[in-house]
Amino acid sequence: MFKKRVLTLIFCVGLTGCASVNNGIQLVGSYYNKIFGAPETVQVKKGDTLYSIAKRYDMTIADLIELNGISSPNQLYVGQVLRINSNKYYTVKRGDTLASIARKYGTSWQSLAQKNNIRSPYALNVGQKIAVTGAAPKAQTTTSRQVTNKAQTTNTVSKAKTTASSSAYVSTKRSAKFVWPVSGRVISSFGAVGKGLKNDGINISAPLGTTVKAGDKGTVAYAGNGLKGFGNLILIKHPDGYITAYAHNDKILVKKGQNVARGEKIATVGKTGGVSAPQLHFEVRAGKKAVNPRNYLP
Repeated sequence: MFKKRVLTLIFCVGLTGCASVNNGIQLVGSYYNKIFGAPETVQVKKGDTLYSIAKRYDMTIADLIELNGISSPNQLYVGQVLRINSNKYYTVKRGDTLASIARKYGTSWQSLAQKNNIRSPYALNVGQKIAVTGAAPKAQTTTSRQVTNKAQTTNTVSKAKTTASSSAYVSTKRSAKFVWPVSGRVISSFGAVGKGLKNDGINISAPLGTTVKAGDKGTVAYAGNGLKGFGNLILIKHPDGYITAYAHNDKILVKKGQNVARGEKIATVGKTGGVSAPQLHFEVRAGKKAVNPRNYLP
């Protein structure tokens, strides 16, 4: 029964003009982990629930419960370490079918279809991302030559992983300030905004259609409206590892993979997603850590 109760949790925090604040953790769970990868374990923090943790790391509550042997939500406690079986993604290539991908990952095509919400006639598009949670490609027959090659490359792979891990850390001290993404009044500040809720950014009120600017130069990591509650959303990855997020836009003027300049117009202010008044939800992240945008603005 507790699974159903957790699934029904809905929150809405009132703001000026009946707008609402979004929980920035959802932003991380749905898109950040696809870009930077998710950890193998996570430590439970104050306010965490099975629902919030599962949502954050693109898991189902059932998978989280099974993976950690949880029999009751009351078993969660601050500091507890949970195993995370985060989604892996396969990029569809020409000639792929759900059946061929399923065989590669040792699962059924029906399971893949259900997880990815793919319905009859089960058509796939080249470049489409297919979630293959917890799966790994089936091992193929290995020849002695392959064994030798694998041994020769082990050190190289290990070094690459070590380098990637060390470069994942981003200092919270940034010498350059971001430019204000929009001119307006801050109607919700960073931090706690209610009972157990936290705003991982700031919300800035501005007239509908106002220009939204890139905080600094970088590459668009995401541009779309696939995240419930955030409306038209843009994520920009900056060269120093920082990430800025711009939500509730009316029009998105950039595409994924596009390089943008500091102060470049990337969108217009809107009221899409979980708000009813024009505003911009703006986040700054030092790597994976949400930081107060006001400390990084002039």
